[in-house]
Amino acid sequence: MSSKSDSGNKRIAIGKITGPHGLKGAAKVYSWAESMDSFQKGMELTAASETGDVQLTVKSVAPHKKGLLLTFKEVGHINDLEPLVGCELFVLREDLPEPEDGSYYWVDIIGLSVETVEGEFLGKVDSIFPTGSNDVYVVKDGKKEILVPALATVLKQVDLDSGIMVVDLPEGLV
Repeated sequence: MSSKSDSGNKRIAIGKITGPHGLKGAAKVYSWAESMDSFQKGMELTAASETGDVQLTVKSVAPHKKGLLLTFKEVGHINDLEPLVGCELFVLREDLPEPEDGSYYWVDIIGLSVETVEGEFLGKVDSIFPTGSNDVYVVKDGKKEILVPALATVLKQVDLDSGIMVVDLPEGLV
């Protein structure tokens, strides 16, 4: 999921309104969520804009090219949507389902301290990018950067409470 959050991870950005679609106020949305199922009819979202937050209720969700088309109960015309183009869409953390065992939201992984099974500090997770088969964690310590594949064979422990990830890196990655 998204690597963006605010309010101490109480709100998590799950997408961005990229433009209008049609005259009735449908929104083209780029999703940071892994699946379209993260957007549900009736879901409450917050569009964060420079002029203030706007509460939106999802009326419908449909796939559209590389993103989604969303309609909102509060938006009935393209003129209502125009001020929201470019806004990030946030969901309350408590409204998200708990991830399955061994899965984590990106926002929980970003910032974790990473160390080897031998106890060597490698840095902190700075960002995450998806690949075809698995995510890759970008771990930085100053100017030093290590790419850590998010694989069960590499990730030995993820302790969100203590903020530590323990990894067993294959030869050549350290």
